[in-house]
Amino acid sequence: MVTHSQNLHDLQLQGFSQTLAKACGQLAEVSARLGRGKTRKDRAELEAEIARILAPRWLERVISFELTGEPQAGYRLSFGIDVKARKALEADLFGKRVLFTDRDNWSIAEVVAAYRSQSGVEADFRQMKDPKVVGFSPMFHWTEQKIRVHAQYCVLALAVARLMAREAKNAGMVMSVRELLSDLKGIEETVMIYPSTGGRPRARRMITEMDPTQARLYELFGLAAYAPQLSS
Repeated sequence: MVTHSQNLHDLQLQGFSQTLAKACGQLAEVSARLGRGKTRKDRAELEAEIARILAPRWLERVISFELTGEPQAGYRLSFGIDVKARKALEADLFGKRVLFTDRDNWSIAEVVAAYRSQSGVEADFRQMKDPKVVGFSPMFHWTEQKIRVHAQYCVLALAVARLMAREAKNAGMVMSVRELLSDLKGIEETVMIYPSTGGRPRARRMITEMDPTQARLYELFGLAAYAPQLSS
């Protein structure tokens, strides 16, 4: 299965252009050296040097060269870029990936979707290495049973956090899990104690002041249902 990607095409084109420029520079140095008669290498050694320069992938496909001359009279090197060959290379190879899978019962769309979700899975593994936010470590368990339970609630916590981040994104707030939980953590409850002329002092529980992002999250997740009510 072959998939196409403009970003991949651009990255491959950029990398190949840099490799091509470097090779052309090295060939120009060899050509200049031969023009000055500054070499003791025979034809076989020069051809081996040129082969090393053109060893990176695809260079031989787009660079043509000719080594002429004799040992007594000196050698000359001419080279150039085959524009048509380069365009054909870009059209045939750049921007394409070949995917292999043993999921024979999956549709093409499912295979491509699974491949494209790879970066998300890798991001989740990195997130679980964060010791402060839904992290797997530190873990204060030693028995296999407790380690399994620990792993289960860590994965569950990450799943919930990811779902919350998705809901925030759907509401126009693109946030990482760390940013989301940090903003939610900043929504706090405070208790105000009022003196009384007789009996017990009056207490009032209330939510602390929120910034605009916290206010939107407060509304999005319906946190008012869990907010403290006036008490005395």
